[in-house]
Formats: sequence, C-alpha cells, structure tokens
Amino acid sequence: MFDPDSPGLTVGVIGAGTMGRGIAQVCAVAGYAVMMHDSFPDVAQEGFEFIQKILARSVEKGRISGDAADEAVARISIVDRLEDMAGCGLVIEAAAEIPDVKKDLFRALDEIVSEDAVLATNTSSLSVTEIAAATRLPERVVGLHFFNPPPLMALVELIYSIKNELQLIDNIEKFVEKIGKIPIRIKDSPGFVVNHVGRALATEAFAILSEGVAEPVDIDRILRDSAGFKMGPFELLDLTGLDISHPVTEQIFAQFYNDPFYRPSEIAEARVAGGVTGRKSRAGFYEYQDGKAVVPSEAAPPEVKDVDIWLDPNAPDHLGKVLSDAGANLIEAFDPPATAVCVVTPIGCDATTAAVELNLDPKRTVAVDTFIGSDTRWTVMTTPLTDPSARDAVWALLASDGAPVTLISDSAGFVTQRVIAMVVNLGCQVAAKGIAAPEDIDTAVKLGLNYPLGPLEWGDQVGPEVVLDILDDMFDFTHDPRYRASPWLRRRVLLGVSLLTPNSLPKS
Repeated sequence: MFDPDSPGLTVGVIGAGTMGRGIAQVCAVAGYAVMMHDSFPDVAQEGFEFIQKILARSVEKGRISGDAADEAVARISIVDRLEDMAGCGLVIEAAAEIPDVKKDLFRALDEIVSEDAVLATNTSSLSVTEIAAATRLPERVVGLHFFNPPPLMALVELIYSIKNELQLIDNIEKFVEKIGKIPIRIKDSPGFVVNHVGRALATEAFAILSEGVAEPVDIDRILRDSAGFKMGPFELLDLTGLDISHPVTEQIFAQFYNDPFYRPSEIAEARVAGGVTGRKSRAGFYEYQDGKAVVPSEAAPPEVKDVDIWLDPNAPDHLGKVLSDAGANLIEAFDPPATAVCVVTPIGCDATTAAVELNLDPKRTVAVDTFIGSDTRWTVMTTPLTDPSARDAVWALLASDGAPVTLISDSAGFVTQRVIAMVVNLGCQVAAKGIAAPEDIDTAVKLGLNYPLGPLEWGDQVGPEVVLDILDDMFDFTHDPRYRASPWLRRRVLLGVSLLTPNSLPKS
C-alpha cells in the first residue's frame, strides 16, 4: 500500500513542460526524491535547469534558504527511459491532454512499476476512470489535477474513481498535504469541480454577447467592478486562448450528453476557426499592441438638468438618495406624470417586462441594476422603445455619484444577475451530483478560479431565494432549459436553509 511517509519514497514525474517541472519542483522542495522524464530529452534538461533558476530566484527573494534550494535540486534526477521509474512509489503524468497518449503511457507504466505503486494523471478534464481502465490495476490510478503554475497555486483536485479504495485516497490526500497543497476530494466526472463550475462564467458571457445585450469590454467592466471578478470573462478568454478554452467547453458539453447548462457558443467556434484566439494571436476580444490590450475609453456622460423621476416603489433607498442628491425631482405618486422618467429596478426580468407589469410608458422607462456593486459601477438598461433623452437623464444623474455607468440593451437579469445566478446554480448542480462536498466546492472555486466567493456561499450572500427568482424569471422569459434551477437550490429555498446544507443520508 502506498505510504506518503515512507522514507524511501520516490516520485516519478512524466512530462517536463510547465506543469511537469512545476510538480517536480514542489515534490523535491517537500523532501521527496524525484525522477523526471520527458519523451524529448532536451525538454527534460530544460525543465531541470528552469527549476534551478526558479529556486535560485527564490533564494534571492528570501523565500527559501540556499541550502534548502540546493538539497531540492539534488533530489531531482532526469531519466531517459520509463523503465528507470520501476522503483517509484508514485508516478504523476503531466503529458498532453490526449486520451490515447495517456492510455498508452499508463499501459506502459502498469508493466514497469510495482503493484503497490500509485499512478496519477494530471488531467484537467479527461475521465480518470477511462484512463485507469487501460491498466491491469485500475484501482491504483487516481487523478491529481495541479493548477498552473504548481509552485504558486495551492489547490490540487484529487479525483477518485469507482475503483479506488478509501484508504488509498486517504494516503494520497496526505501526500498532497505533505507537499504543501490543499487537496479537494472529487468524484470522477466531466470537468471535476473547477473546470465544471468555471463553464458558467464564460458560457453566460457568450450568451449575453450573442443576444446583443453588451459588448465584451462592457461585460468585462460590469463583472469586474460590480461582481468583483479579478478579470472579466473576455479578458480571461484572451489570456488563456479560445483555442484552449473552447475545446474544453465542447468536451464537457459532450460528456454531459449535450446538457444545455454547458452549451458552447457559436461565437467562440467562429473565432477559433478564424484564428482570432486572444493575446497570443495579437487579436481576440481586444486588440493587442506590444503585448497589452487596447481598451476603448468609456463615453463621457451627458449633462442633464431639471429631471422629474418616478422611482419604482420597490427600489432600494440608496438609489433614491443618489438620484435626489444629483438634483432629480423625485415624484411620489401612484401613477407617474407624463413628463417623468420612470426608473425601475427589476430582479430577473427585463426592462420591457417591468414596464408592462407596472403599466408604465416603455418610451420613458429605464431600468437600473441594484443587485450588487452599484457603489462601484451602475448598469443602466433600456427597453427597445426607450427615448434616448430618458436614458441620458438617468445616465447623467447616476454618473454624478462618481461611479462609472454602463449602458446595455434589454435583458432578463441584466449582466451581473445572470452571471452570478448561473455560477451559483452550477455550483448547486455539482453539489447535487455528489461530485464534492459543499464546502469543498467553494474552496476549489476560490482557489482554482480566484473568484471572490465560492458559488454556494455567494448564493447565500445574495440570497438563495433571489437567485431562484432570477433563474425562474429567465427560464420563463426564454424557455431555455439552460436556466432551469437546480433541485439543490430550489429545495434549500423551500426549507429556508443555507446552500451549504448537505443532503441527509443514513450512515453505511
């Protein structure tokens, strides 16, 4: 049985590219002997030299002592043949994300290492169970999904299959902790947790773009400033490259038998086909000069004075204060006078629906998103009939508060509401499928995707019932099953409990 505390344990690492050399470095620094192999000997040597440089730089910055760096380097050896890894107690594969390549590699390793050794794949989305099935002993094959770059990223997704025994997973978890990482246990499933939940941001951003609601730069601005994402979805897609991210989305979509939750975008497909894949092609959703994105300036708000505003009675108090402080004349009346601009604050529905339900003139109706983040950026939405003068009046008044304003076309759920609701809903689906424990889902998403909150705690913060209302309104408006609410979410709303509440199951 694999023992992470064994004093003679040697870790084999196959692949000396960015991921492989990072994994080798982490294991060596933690005190394990490491054998590193690459099918291209020059790549293995370059990987070894890169580790030396990185550790030397860490010494200069005081992150590690010179002796510790030297000892870590001394623990790493390059081997030219897979057969040289016969004595390894754990072999971690970081080869290309091609199923047949991984299967062939694991078949070969299966005949080389002892029966007590563990074989681990660093796949980010391929089925661990399928890879394991290519070996004689599938019960000793696990997934260890490190994130790039491994020395800096704390998370490791520990993927187990239906063949693994609990004791093995316990021991592998202990190994991950010994190399200074945070392991999250995940049942083998498409995309695991991080790539699974991560589909929500990009796919919903593409849906918003395809509907003509807003341009990429505006969607990015809204989600950075209002929702707290470190990068907007289109900035992120340009950085990772659509040629990388789009095939993963297609793969997960296919693995879930074309479930609309994971539906890819025709926009992404066309851009990949045209080679407009992002930063590395110097053209994506942004143009690039000298490696930097060329971001268009925001339009200056108009100047408007003496505006009568009828405010939705359900609007939050702070919106009324902002409008009043900016000089608006707030009209307190059941029915708005013919001269007033009507400001509504819908949750889940669009400006058109809000105008019709409140019996307002759609030509004078303007919607403002007060969901979250309105102190850092306002989002203003119009009906197809809204008079530009009404739109400009609200734009000018909100801009006087100092926060930027983004104008968008009519959309059920604005931008922030849609994206956060989908992130929360997909997190709920992962929990419902038993892929990982609720708390672990949140931890994985925060560490792996750098989101401000995990999906379940994010839902708790904004209110599970609010998320459910947004999804139900979007589903009712679009009739798109993509927006169906997860049973996990709906049940917890009915019970009035946290989205982190696990299912109650009898102990076996």
